[in-house]
Amino acid sequence: MNKILIDLKNISKSFDGQMVLDDLNLYIRENEFLTLLGPSGCGKTTTLRILGGFETPDTGSVIFDGKDITKLPPNKRQLNTVFQKYALFTHMTIAENIAFGLKIKNKSKTYINDKIKYALKLVNLEGFENRMPDSLSGGQQQRIAIARAIVNEPKVLLLDEPLGALDLKLRQDMQYELIRLKNELGITFIYVTHDQEEALTMSDTIVVMNQGYIQQIGTPEKIYNEPENAFVADFIGDSNIISSTMIEDKLVEILGTKFPCVDTGFGCNKPVDVVIRPEDVILSSPAKGKMTGTVTHLIFKGVHYEMEVTAAGYEWLVHSTGMFPVGTEVGIDVDPFNIQIMNKPASEDEEAVGVNE
Repeated sequence: MNKILIDLKNISKSFDGQMVLDDLNLYIRENEFLTLLGPSGCGKTTTLRILGGFETPDTGSVIFDGKDITKLPPNKRQLNTVFQKYALFTHMTIAENIAFGLKIKNKSKTYINDKIKYALKLVNLEGFENRMPDSLSGGQQQRIAIARAIVNEPKVLLLDEPLGALDLKLRQDMQYELIRLKNELGITFIYVTHDQEEALTMSDTIVVMNQGYIQQIGTPEKIYNEPENAFVADFIGDSNIISSTMIEDKLVEILGTKFPCVDTGFGCNKPVDVVIRPEDVILSSPAKGKMTGTVTHLIFKGVHYEMEVTAAGYEWLVHSTGMFPVGTEVGIDVDPFNIQIMNKPASEDEEAVGVNE
């Protein structure tokens, strides 16, 4: 396992009396692609800015490669940041923009020219050396900003929603490019986004944040398949989150019907929340299902059909390659492995922010 490169310890930060980060602890391994994911205002960009040296935490420390860099200015850190706003120098050519950091480091002209060509090829903008930034589209400018950061070969690349301005196809292409770059260059990537699909596609590790707290840390598969609370379940993809009762180990009652599951340790006859992903709901003929319902909405999504099925007074969201017309009576079943049991929040506060672990 790769060594820990960055360790954020007990980081708190408030602006105008408003707490943005509350005793945040997080470590990042060398050559990891870690994504900070959460809604606007959850503290993810503030965390990135503290890492980059653009903000100082009120309390806590930033340890980088064993050294405390909390008070170190941005230009003294082995980090490069790619911002939402491209921050290109408008009076310089693309080549001059990319070469800026290398010139400061007194690299040779040959080295710089090779690096410019290499970087432009990486971001699919070969031949743009002599263009000016204002002649490029927003997406092209963002790719130049990424190229400018990469040529400096930082140990860590901080990316603050860098693909937000790109159209869908280009955004998907750039996601694959960034994964390739990370593997090729051996750089640690710390990425901020509110786009769940982007996080699931690119990350080794996802940190889900809300209201200044970390809600869950894990691989994309674990975050998606085993959310630790209702916020994570609801934020990452679509979910059916249903108040239920854990009858005993491996048996849960959902909307009055008993379903076998694989979870244990929740006690007997305890109130729990159940998470079932739309693609895990099995529709069949009424006789074959554990409960029956009626299809009330149907949308074709290309890869699958999205349906709403009313059963036992609940609107189930279902994704299926099979099509059941509106008005059809159907049976509903779920594989025991696809029923995720979660403890009910102990308080309304906890419900809002999750458990800060």
